[in-house]
Amino acid sequence: MNLVLVTQDSPFYLAENVDYLLGGLPVHSRVVACVLLAASPFGKKETDLGKLWRTFRIFGLSFFMRYAFRFLLSRLVPARSVRHVLRQHRIPILEIKKSINSQVSKDLIAAYRPDLVVSLQANVIFKKPLIEIPSKGCLNVHTAILPKYRGLMPTFWALKNNETETGVSVFFIDEGIDSGPILVQKRVEIGDRSLDGLIKQTKRIGMDALIEAIDLIHRDAYELTPNDDGDMTYFSFPTRQDVKEFLRRGKRFF
Repeated sequence: MNLVLVTQDSPFYLAENVDYLLGGLPVHSRVVACVLLAASPFGKKETDLGKLWRTFRIFGLSFFMRYAFRFLLSRLVPARSVRHVLRQHRIPILEIKKSINSQVSKDLIAAYRPDLVVSLQANVIFKKPLIEIPSKGCLNVHTAILPKYRGLMPTFWALKNNETETGVSVFFIDEGIDSGPILVQKRVEIGDRSLDGLIKQTKRIGMDALIEAIDLIHRDAYELTPNDDGDMTYFSFPTRQDVKEFLRRGKRFF
């Protein structure tokens, strides 16, 4: 099967997981191109300075220092970037100037005749004409047990809310937000893990779950689990008050 990835050039967790995914795909599937979007950790476009300032205001100095170090390191050391990983694997990089749902972008993706389009932290909403381009659909990976914790930063919210477990869901994209039917779901005990440790673990499990889902689709051997709106919870980006409560409850970033 031909796969087109849609992701962002984020300095956090993505490069190593894209590398893991590309190295672990079944022999019947290959990534033929990648739409690489600008890094957007807050779910919208901001300047680099804007991202750093917003991080400081919401998460505090300690988190900011680690964030800034990783962010700047990714700019100074190209080998830590998603772009570098894609080049190592000789994946054509598609850099679109307009919305991913624009006709120009759709034509560019359609030219690669994808069987699947796979979104990895893309921070864009697919509209129906884009969803209908690949012959077998569009997939997304969300680090939560859907339909709970739809939206942004699900691992932060699961920790803040004192959940005992979280997980990963691989689902078919529809026109909603994290609302499509589920192919593969994995559960993870939280224990005493930090936010960083739990994100690293679930991101890697997410790549394994995605590889499993791709194989199931190839073999037409999957059953879908409903992603019921009636059971959903949705969370947006945390505020400074949310972060203070997270820390008061004894949770750790690192």
